[in-house]
Amino acid sequence: MDKGRVAIVTGGGQGIGKAIVKRLIEDGLRVVVAEMDEEAGRETLREYHDLGESFFMHADISDEAAVKAVVRETVASFRRVDALINNAGIFINKPLARVSLAEWNRVLSINLTGAFLCAKYSAPHLAKTRGSIVNIASTRALMSEPDTEAYSASKGGVVALTHSLALGLGPDVRVNCISPGWIEVSGWKKRRTKSAAKLSEMDHSQHPAGRVGRPEDIASLAAYLISSEAGFITGANFIVDGGMTRKMIYV
Repeated sequence: MDKGRVAIVTGGGQGIGKAIVKRLIEDGLRVVVAEMDEEAGRETLREYHDLGESFFMHADISDEAAVKAVVRETVASFRRVDALINNAGIFINKPLARVSLAEWNRVLSINLTGAFLCAKYSAPHLAKTRGSIVNIASTRALMSEPDTEAYSASKGGVVALTHSLALGLGPDVRVNCISPGWIEVSGWKKRRTKSAAKLSEMDHSQHPAGRVGRPEDIASLAAYLISSEAGFITGANFIVDGGMTRKMIYV
């Protein structure tokens, strides 16, 4: 049971996480999907069943006991962990005056504390395989729109956590971060909420790359970063946003 690499992907039932799961399975990894939405997680397993080995664990990664269980069951089943993709996250868009402390804490507990917990309990096993961690942050760690304080703060924390982990866990474990920009995920949601993308020409043309991002754009980079080809890359934050954070906009 110890042949072939093993990856844990949090929030792998929908969106960018689901695309990462698909790519890693196609690359021959055995993938454990740690997902809070049980419906989405089980749908993903059924959808990718014929591509390779994937396994679902229902888990809220803000819960320390749940994270311990995911890592414990993964190691018990496969005797190794080669990669951790910290992708799970939630978003609220609400004026600051209306954001409750409970809402603030919930966003940080999943987006930031969850990444910390998964890294903490996976690290000893990743060290044995010279594995790696990829954290999914956001360009909102670097720039903002109004009413996104909790999400932006959490993703800024993920970027900082990345370089701290890279130094603390190196050289045995490499740790990198991806900060996506506008990634269209309408078609990557669970069946009863998925829809066709509704994008205008302006949506695409405002990006220097000429289009809105796709989940596959992030999945391909994540796959590279956990590969041996990326062995000299650690502590880095990769901005994947079609060039938008480099664009000067004047009104």
